[in-house]
Amino acid sequence: MNETMVCAVGNVATQPVYRELATGPSARFRLAVTSRYWDREKNTWTDGHTNFFTVWAGRQLATNAGASLNVGDPVIVQGRLKVRTETRDGQQNRTSADIDAVAIGHDLARGTSAFRRASRPEATAGAPPLPETHWETPPGDSTVAQAQQPRVPAAVT
Repeated sequence: MNETMVCAVGNVATQPVYRELATGPSARFRLAVTSRYWDREKNTWTDGHTNFFTVWAGRQLATNAGASLNVGDPVIVQGRLKVRTETRDGQQNRTSADIDAVAIGHDLARGTSAFRRASRPEATAGAPPLPETHWETPPGDSTVAQAQQPRVPAAVT
């Protein structure tokens, strides 16, 4: 369990590639992470070095990433960092940094996003739909405590 977990904030640099493998769905894309710093001489923010990571996703995360992400999207990626060094025929050693993603999401500090729950056919088949939660204060309720508490539906048995 000695893993290096990282959280990287950057932009999607390549269109996600989605594949159905024998082990399940898989997706990958390149993530560009550019540091920024305040340049006192110019009195402005300046871009620093850009690091590129290959982000790998599996299972439902791969399916959702393939359907949700596009080049240029600002994202936050959390996962396990894997740094590899390999030697190819007659070339210098090549080092790559990969992130095996656990979670990927749009960076809401830089824009908006509309969430759509992924349907899971095995979980929803035959189950009655749950009623929507009522978030509005009913007419006549004037107490602050009641207005702040959402109406939660009873458990479906």
